Amino acid sequence: MNGPSTETDLVVIGSGVTGMAAAVTVAEGGAKVVVFEKQRSLGGTSNFFSGMFAVETARQRESYITYGRDEAFRNIMEYSHWRANARLVRAIVNESAETIAWLLAHGVEFRPETINMPDAPRTYHPVKGQGSAVIKALTVSAREKGVDFELGAPVKRISKERGQIVGVVAERDGEEWEIVSRAVLIASGGYANNREWIKRYCGFDLDVNVMPIGNVDKTGDGIRMAFEVGAAEEGLGVLETYAAGPFGEDFAMKGPLEMVSAQPDLWVDPTGGRYCDESIAFYDTSMGNANARYPEGFTYRLSDDSILQILMERGIEKQLGMDNPPGTRPVDFEKELKAAEERGSKEVFAAGSVEELAQKMGVDSGVLKRTIEEYNGFCARGHDELFAKNPRYLRPLKGPRFYAVKARTLFLGTLGGIKINHRAEVLDKKGKVIPGLYAGGFDAGGMWGDSYCIRVSSGLSAGFAVNSGRIAAKNVIDYLKR
Repeated sequence: MNGPSTETDLVVIGSGVTGMAAAVTVAEGGAKVVVFEKQRSLGGTSNFFSGMFAVETARQRESYITYGRDEAFRNIMEYSHWRANARLVRAIVNESAETIAWLLAHGVEFRPETINMPDAPRTYHPVKGQGSAVIKALTVSAREKGVDFELGAPVKRISKERGQIVGVVAERDGEEWEIVSRAVLIASGGYANNREWIKRYCGFDLDVNVMPIGNVDKTGDGIRMAFEVGAAEEGLGVLETYAAGPFGEDFAMKGPLEMVSAQPDLWVDPTGGRYCDESIAFYDTSMGNANARYPEGFTYRLSDDSILQILMERGIEKQLGMDNPPGTRPVDFEKELKAAEERGSKEVFAAGSVEELAQKMGVDSGVLKRTIEEYNGFCARGHDELFAKNPRYLRPLKGPRFYAVKARTLFLGTLGGIKINHRAEVLDKKGKVIPGLYAGGFDAGGMWGDSYCIRVSSGLSAGFAVNSGRIAAKNVIDYLKR
């Protein structure tokens, strides 16, 4: 074996919020921790989340938010039709308030608790400075507690002897490096960039009909290594989906074109036919799942001058990130549209008639015309006879100019792979604990059914990431005392 041999109490694979929360918590318990990150910088996808789930926090109590642990548990389980691991869900829910207090104590600042869907429970705790602020705060605390960081040093395999974990083998500067450790936490962030696995487990062609957002080099390393030492699988194939447009490097994320297209107006499939109640715009999972039904990987969002005028006067209905709440006006729509047209964009289309718009979109003009006429009839009558859309969101398309934006099927990450219990201990194929092996975040299954839980628990993916890391860490501390 080349390179130096190192001994530690815990090896953490990955420096996102799962790994960082675990590293700091274990270090606070007096144990020695080494965090391995294959990138040259810390945090990965965790740098980009906006907020996280929690219930029964002190901040919620101060705001008379009474939605509590029992309600959250029941609602999450019902959302998954009880396909989720009930004890794991309960553990995450119960841990959430303490985790918010712990993060506050480590210097993380939060905005007021809120929601990002109509009439949903106020479980969402937006972070000031987004996830990168959490990573920075935990990095400071970790270094103060003596946690070692190895950047640009991917872990290649996990070592197991006589049925229990004894360390890992990493790579640094092209050389293998053996680390002896009593415990290992897998928190490498899933397999969002693994083309073969996305096809095998999810049924999509990566970057063709499903696009990963904010993920870099997430190839399922941690999941693969867990399987190599006998871990069982759970949750492979579940994506945190949504749909949005226009997509591509030429467009500003959360810009005015996306702002307009995100609203619950008329949406059509690749043939020009209407396919859903557009008010699912408020629920990322629902609109992502609906979009994902189309193998082309996109649908179209339609609007017109009459709708644009309403948005300029009253602002948007669906928020676009915490900095663009309901009421925000898409003031630079025309400017961004003109720039897109000058580039010859294939993501955004504008026309002076429905027929011209259909031609630019590449759909049958007769189909699109009938779709708009039927939809406008529903708007006039105040009742959507097809999909029972809330009349509040029925706005007809009258022109004189019409607009269409391609809404691509996107996903924020993969949600599962390794089977764990409510203590974040990894289980083998017989359901027994693999001593010394833990997993959390996007590498671990059991929190979800077949879809990301969005309607009743805003911020749950980040919440699960942090809380699973904390739960794993507490049990690592107990394990190290044996």
